[in-house]
Amino acid sequence: MHRIFRNTIILCISLWIFPILGLCSAIKAGAARVDITPPLGLKMYGYGSRKEGATGVWDPLYARVLVLGAGDERLAIVVTDFGRVFAPAWIERLRRDAKEKYGVTYVLPAAIHTHAGPEITDDYPPREGPDWETPVLEKIEHAMGEAQASAVEARIGTGYGEAYIGHNRLREQPDGRFGWFEVNPTMVPTSPVDPTVSVVRIDNMAGDPIAILVNYACHPVVFGPDNLKYSADWPGVMNATVERAFAGENSRTAPVCFFLQGGDGDINPYFAVTPVAQDAVGRRDWTGNRMGQEAARVAKSILTKPEPDGTLQVAEDLLDMRWRWNQEKYRAAVLTSWGPAAAADFDRHRNDPVRLPVATLLINKRIALMTMPGEPFVDFQTDWRNRCPVPDAFFMGYSNRDFGYLPTVLAASRGGYGAASTSTRVEVGAGERMVNQALVRVYEMLGRLVDEPEDLKKK
Repeated sequence: MHRIFRNTIILCISLWIFPILGLCSAIKAGAARVDITPPLGLKMYGYGSRKEGATGVWDPLYARVLVLGAGDERLAIVVTDFGRVFAPAWIERLRRDAKEKYGVTYVLPAAIHTHAGPEITDDYPPREGPDWETPVLEKIEHAMGEAQASAVEARIGTGYGEAYIGHNRLREQPDGRFGWFEVNPTMVPTSPVDPTVSVVRIDNMAGDPIAILVNYACHPVVFGPDNLKYSADWPGVMNATVERAFAGENSRTAPVCFFLQGGDGDINPYFAVTPVAQDAVGRRDWTGNRMGQEAARVAKSILTKPEPDGTLQVAEDLLDMRWRWNQEKYRAAVLTSWGPAAAADFDRHRNDPVRLPVATLLINKRIALMTMPGEPFVDFQTDWRNRCPVPDAFFMGYSNRDFGYLPTVLAASRGGYGAASTSTRVEVGAGERMVNQALVRVYEMLGRLVDEPEDLKKK
C-alpha cells in the first residue's frame, strides 16, 4: 500500500477563476429553487437495513441554485436535498451544460445529506432501475437559467449565532474506547460540537434579500430506517422557517434559503433515528424550527454593504490520497457488514490512489469557503475557521464527490463508526491536508503567497 506514495501531495491540478482586473462593479447574484422530488418506489439512501423503496412524501425535496458573477466569471452553487451528490459523470454533464447554456464557469454541487432521500447511483447511465436522475438534472439546469436571468447587482453581509440541536455521537466508554452514542434525548453535553450558526445574507441594492446561506454541522437523521417517505429532514424545516420569516417583510419576494452542511461527520441531532410512530415528524420540526429561528434572527440583524469593486475567486485542487486499508481486507469487511451487492460495487469502483477535489472560494477578499468531498468531522470546520486569514470562513462537506467519512487523525486513532470502519476509505490525515491546501489557496488569492522568491524583489 505504501510502495510509491508519501504523506505529501502527489498531484495538484488547479482551476483558477479570477475576475478581470480593472473592472469596478458589484458582484451580481440570482437565486432559484426547483422541486426535484423523485418518483416513489426508489431505493432510499442512508440506512443499510432499509430494503423497501419510498412509499410517500413528507415534504418536497428541492434543488437550490445560487449564481454569483464578477467580471466575466460566474459561479453556481447547487444544493440538493439528497444524501450525497451525483456521480462524477453527472457532475461533468451539469458543468458542461451550465457553461454552454449560461456561461457558468464553475459549478459547485453539494448535498444536505438527508437520510430520507433517494439512493444515488455511482454509475452513468444507471446500471439498474429507472433513469430518474436525468429529469432532475434538467430541472436543475432550468433553475440555473432562472437564477442567471434574475441576477442583479448585490450587497453581501455575514453574521453569526449559536444553536444546540445535536451532540457528538462518538464518546468515550468506561473501557476507554470510543463507541456509538446515537441518540441523546436528555441533551447531555458532549464534545467536540460546534454550535456556530454562520449566515451569509445576499441582498439586491435596495436591501431586499435574494438569498440566505446558513452553514451548520449536524446530521439530518431525525428520521430513522423505518421511515419510507421522502423528506429533507430538519434542514427542510429550517429553510422554510427562514423563508417564512422574511415573507411578510417589505420585499418583493422572500429569499431562497440554502442550508450548507458543514463538518457533521461525528454530529447527530439529539432526536436521531426517531421511529415514525414516536413522533419523528414533531422531533424533526422541533430541530428545524430551533435552527431556523436562530438563523432568521441572525439574518435579519445583518447589515449588507455594497462592494463597488466586487471580486470572486475560485480554485479547485485535485489531491491524490492513498487508500486507507488493505483492499482485500476492506472488501471482506464490506462483504460481512453490507453484503454481496456492496462488495460488487466496491469491485467496480475501487482505485488507488483516490483523487479528492477541494474547492476554495473567496468573495470580496473577505468571505472564504472551502469544501470537502465526503463526511468531514466537526473539528475540521472549527480548525478552518480559526486559521483562515479572512474575517468570515465557511465550511462545506458533501461537495463535488463522496469519499465517505473524513475523520481527524485523533478521531481515527480512537476508532468507532466513521473513524475506523468500512465507512471511511481514504488515508488518515487526508482531511488535515485538505484544510491546509485551502488555506494556501486563500493566502494566494490575497496575494500573500506568490510564485517568485523574495530574493528577486531585492534586485
